[in-house]
Amino acid sequence: MLDGLVAFVVASLLVSMAPGPTTVVIMRQSARFGRSAGTAAVLGNETGWLLWSVTAALGLSALLQASRLAYDVMRIAGAVVLVCLGAKMVWQARRGTVLRSGGELPEGPRPSWWRSYRLGLLTNLANPKAAVFAVSFLPQFVPAGASVPAALLLLALASTLIDLAWYVAIVSLITRAKRYFQRPAIQRRLEYLSGTVLIGLALRLAAQAR
Repeated sequence: MLDGLVAFVVASLLVSMAPGPTTVVIMRQSARFGRSAGTAAVLGNETGWLLWSVTAALGLSALLQASRLAYDVMRIAGAVVLVCLGAKMVWQARRGTVLRSGGELPEGPRPSWWRSYRLGLLTNLANPKAAVFAVSFLPQFVPAGASVPAALLLLALASTLIDLAWYVAIVSLITRAKRYFQRPAIQRRLEYLSGTVLIGLALRLAAQAR
């Protein structure tokens, strides 16, 4: 039992550390708008992962694994969402190239906590691979003889907490370098980089089969 728990924690942490659209969004929100926005994006992402995990426990996400058409529809829809998010970031970076007198970038309105939360949630839900991963990853750690739905729900909650701890650490690390990231040129490059990476990940998602 203990060995299985250790294996689960290590595997969940390695999964959390793997870079993807979520990492890009959380780092971008933290660097541009600070700890509150970064934390909100993290909580939005964890809500999305928990939803995917719960659907896995209920057997609903197995439909995506069984149906090629359902998965392809979700995959293309998710890619479109990520492209839109990335394109918006690139556009904001291009608008920021017109400097004010004094060399400062024009400041847009700071996003609300809810807006950052929604961005994190949407980025996670736009990735159908999360659903397929949940339904293939979590069941490996269900103890023999345990109630499968109950065990999957507990594992989903545990993996969410591990993921949360990892991304909160990232937010804390980035916000400590707040002065560096607040430089106008750095913010503009960050917007370009974040948008470009999201678009690239979206195109990869659209091109890949399961």
